[in-house]
Amino acid sequence: MLKRLSVAAAMSVTAAAPAFAHLDPTEHGSFMAGVSHPLFGADHILAMVAVGLWASQIAANSGNRRPLWIVPAAFVGTMAVGFLAAVAGIGLPFVEPAILASVVALGLLVAMAARLPVAASAAIVAVFALFHGHAHGGELGSAGTLQFGIGFMAATALLHAAGIGLGLGIGHVAPWATRLAGGLTALAGLTLAFG
Repeated sequence: MLKRLSVAAAMSVTAAAPAFAHLDPTEHGSFMAGVSHPLFGADHILAMVAVGLWASQIAANSGNRRPLWIVPAAFVGTMAVGFLAAVAGIGLPFVEPAILASVVALGLLVAMAARLPVAASAAIVAVFALFHGHAHGGELGSAGTLQFGIGFMAATALLHAAGIGLGLGIGHVAPWATRLAGGLTALAGLTLAFG
């Protein structure tokens, strides 16, 4: 049963992915093009929501609310560094495979409800964020750098907040549901990688 649900969820995520297209900065503005960038890629959505889910688990397990902002802030901050590196023409190897690996790894961390120190958790998400940011910078196109960057960072923060809200909401009622969401995220990441 779980396998069928996992496959169905992964298929629905990947089936929806081709329907999205990034907004044209000349038509919609650089800020909105930046906002749309993470929202129109299943790999970005899954990874960023998983960061929020994991942050909510870490906070619940530790009884400390600091992970709710430290872990997502590490992602957003390091993502900005990756973006600036791409804009500056500094190459980064294996960007797309690392992004797909982030979906699988973050999903597994949520599925296992991994209990790591906050600093280690922030470092893990930061490594993955570097690749996500580099991908955003590599697809800047004709968009204005600052507006595009602010846009995708805002969208990323909202995706993290959605994951935190979801994790806090279902974590109190059914902690297993958060872990299931992590497992489905990892399976969706594998489907994206090998589909």
